[in-house]
Amino acid sequence: MILAVETSCDETSVAVVKGGKQILSNVVSSQIDVHERFGGVVPEIASRKHVETITLIMEQAVRDSGYELKDMSAIAVTQGPGLVGALLVGIVAAKSLSLALDVPLIGTHHIAGHIYANELVHDLEYPCLALVVSGGHTELVLLEREGSFRVIGRTRDDAVGEAYDKVARALKLPYPGGPHIDRLAAEAATATVLPRAWLEADSYDFSFSGLKSAVLAVINQTRMKGLELDEAALARGFQESVIDVLVTKSLRAAKAHGVKQLLLCGGVAANSGLRAALEARCEEEALPLLIPPGKLCTDNAAMIGAAAHLKLKRECYSDLELKADPGLSLEEWSVDEPLEQFPKQ
Repeated sequence: MILAVETSCDETSVAVVKGGKQILSNVVSSQIDVHERFGGVVPEIASRKHVETITLIMEQAVRDSGYELKDMSAIAVTQGPGLVGALLVGIVAAKSLSLALDVPLIGTHHIAGHIYANELVHDLEYPCLALVVSGGHTELVLLEREGSFRVIGRTRDDAVGEAYDKVARALKLPYPGGPHIDRLAAEAATATVLPRAWLEADSYDFSFSGLKSAVLAVINQTRMKGLELDEAALARGFQESVIDVLVTKSLRAAKAHGVKQLLLCGGVAANSGLRAALEARCEEEALPLLIPPGKLCTDNAAMIGAAAHLKLKRECYSDLELKADPGLSLEEWSVDEPLEQFPKQ
């Protein structure tokens, strides 16, 4: 069993995961109400809130699991990427527990967690392709085998979630903006025509800063002309542009690499428009689409436990010199050792 800690941004979460697939407990404390007044996450406030809650959340997660601390096989913690101050809180707590219990410490990659959240509810088949969409990340990651990550496409500017928040702020919608844009788009009868950034013909990269600027231009031009802005149509146009690019590039990459499954991961995976569009296209292409339930899409410690199990099985542990790494490379975090040479956990 792994006790996992996640404090990369504005959720304090601790979970107990058995065998990399069974969630025994998964406690999440969100700070959305604290940061909402600022229109985004304030790093210093996030760190202080983690300090206030981490011990209580840890105690509750162990209690909810039905086991005791002495039953844990390892302690896992998000090492990066994320806000450095927030990461440090979780790492110090995890190190302390690892030392006190004399069990291995496993520094874990946040994006690997989002990807392997799917393993908590599905069986993965390799090779597979993961579309990671969140507030800070938009990436296409190829998994040729278990625990091996190769980033074949990434955003060159804004992440999808970041673009949603900026557009929502321009429309004076609450933070976080994604759910509000998604709801408005579903209500619209028409869609404002907005550009798509396809980049080079063979590229799997993304770019959303130009789309965000196009939305701001529509808002400003409408107001200068003294016209009433159709916010719902603009939200739908923005969302359709985002989804068109994400879905088209994901399906093209899946076909080019001959994958057996497409995985949707990250907080924006809860977006109903994106889910529906991917489900329709994957059905047309007879490509299995895996999406975790909503509570496992947003930041949580169960996903960190699932990813850390890759390292536990191969006895790849971290030492107490582990440091927070906001720029931690997903590809370098990959596990390359064949599982066959290790005893079964």
